[in-house]
Amino acid sequence: MKKRHLAMLLSKLRGFENPKPYLEQYRTPGDVASSLLWLAYTSGDIEGKVVADFGAGTGVLSIGAKLLGARKVYAVEIDPEALSVARENAEAVGVDVEFVLADVSDFGEKVDTVIMNPPFGSQRRHADRPFLLKAFEVGDVVYSIHLSKPEVRKFIQSFVTEHGFTITNRLTVSFEIPMQFHFHRKALERIPVDIYRFEKSLANSTER
Repeated sequence: MKKRHLAMLLSKLRGFENPKPYLEQYRTPGDVASSLLWLAYTSGDIEGKVVADFGAGTGVLSIGAKLLGARKVYAVEIDPEALSVARENAEAVGVDVEFVLADVSDFGEKVDTVIMNPPFGSQRRHADRPFLLKAFEVGDVVYSIHLSKPEVRKFIQSFVTEHGFTITNRLTVSFEIPMQFHFHRKALERIPVDIYRFEKSLANSTER
């Protein structure tokens, strides 16, 4: 499967039927999802690997990972309504994903790779931190999406280093957010986001 075909397929998946602002439930656009997944795939972190998708939402990243040959994918999501849509999306595409209804902080399986589009922290400050902490606990390689702002980049660099990881890749893309909540003022807003690849530092890897 080529990257553009993956993006087109993921763009056709059903989105949130009842998005919740406090969970910052924005569907990951197909082009953004495919950029993250393709980076992971070409880096050898998807095919044949055990993957966890934290805050899986409607399953865009989970389904994409399975389409690219992941051996097993855990889709971890706290919202049962979103997870129901994710199940239907996976069935429609014909892929097998293990859906986990839980807070990411309660997930305890060790995996090869974590992929995620965590909350940006617009509604709840530092909402992305539990996602990062759990990802660093259960995986050696993490792919994550964050706002492309100087202060966010500074935080990410510090937080990642503090927890024994390094930034190996950072890719900036445009993330489309349609008007779906009462506080939105534009029909469609495009914001720059950074797609990161974090890898456990060698010294910390040998300690595990």
